[in-house]
Amino acid sequence: MDVASELERKLRVIPDFPVKGISFKDITPLLADSRVFRLGIDALKAECEKVDFDIIVAPESRGFIVASALAYAMGKPFAPVRKKGKLPYKTIQGEYQLEYGMDVLEMHEDAVKPGQRVLVMDDLLATGGTVNACIDMVERLGGIVAATAFLIELTYIPGRANLEGKGFKVLSVLKLKE
Repeated sequence: MDVASELERKLRVIPDFPVKGISFKDITPLLADSRVFRLGIDALKAECEKVDFDIIVAPESRGFIVASALAYAMGKPFAPVRKKGKLPYKTIQGEYQLEYGMDVLEMHEDAVKPGQRVLVMDDLLATGGTVNACIDMVERLGGIVAATAFLIELTYIPGRANLEGKGFKVLSVLKLKE
């Protein structure tokens, strides 16, 4: 069985969460299986080794889990992006549109240095709204987005097209068609 199939087998789909019409992809069963989680991180690492970057930036909360494991596996630093009011130091903000609403993210103003090459990632790519907010903050801090990366990509939602249309490389391990 290939890695993508192993990952997909461990996903739990929750219909109508968090709102009616959304089919939520729950990765907690995947995380609970250390062998499959390792396979996913190793596959993501293999993809990301093709990109020259200095630091990984990812939003909470599931993005933290995947990104911090990848940062550890690759020996790279990790900078967290959190919801408004959760970071203790001076921050910058980025608004984003979810499939089901609007929200604000923040990152420390010193998280990314000017000229640093950044891998912006999350656990799952749907519309790309969350990652676009992260990209905006990275660029305002003077960082250069080297690529975007995801453990899971929903190919039936135009997240890849949205990111590639803006010139960003997209890497993913599991591509879900529905």
